[in-house]
Amino acid sequence: MRLILLGAPASGKGTQAAVLTEKFGVPKISTGDMLRAAITAGSELGKQASGLMNEGKLVPDTVVIGLVKERVSQADAKNGFILDGFPRTVPQADALDALLTGLGTPLDKVVQIDVSRDLLEERATLRRTDKRTGHIYHLKYSPPPSDAELEHRADDQPETVKKRLDQYDAMTAALLPHYEKLGLLRRVDGVGSPSEITSRILAALDH
Repeated sequence: MRLILLGAPASGKGTQAAVLTEKFGVPKISTGDMLRAAITAGSELGKQASGLMNEGKLVPDTVVIGLVKERVSQADAKNGFILDGFPRTVPQADALDALLTGLGTPLDKVVQIDVSRDLLEERATLRRTDKRTGHIYHLKYSPPPSDAELEHRADDQPETVKKRLDQYDAMTAALLPHYEKLGLLRRVDGVGSPSEITSRILAALDH
């Protein structure tokens, strides 16, 4: 199973990626994880990325694609992978397509987890972290115990959440039609229990 998983912040994408990697026995590949691993390993691409990041610059597509190529060529990805957070733009999608076609391992599907903007904002802005345990609670869906020392993370402040959602919408505006044209896109309703959403994703992957 070679899959791209798309979903806005607070859509539940991380939860579903973890379940799907377990189910299919394939690794989840996130560009953030790959960059950190390459930098730690001191690989050539890692050094390039590290230098750029230290200067506050964005890592160019060529470097990211190089990292993806390194990662999907590893033994644990021979039966597939789940890409999380990449590609983000149509040029990245085209470069990924060329890479995977060249390796003889084209994509199977692209799944977008759909959740309304209002609900995404509610999910994110009402999250609170217990400073003592690191456990994440939700004031509405999973209330904290009365003795929790709650912290409202900067990521979950209303203005930051709005910005992150705007960035996601701008990023996928062209990406979703791109994959729709290729016949790879499957959209799944992301409202419900995690197991219901997993069932919907698995049903979508069968079609």
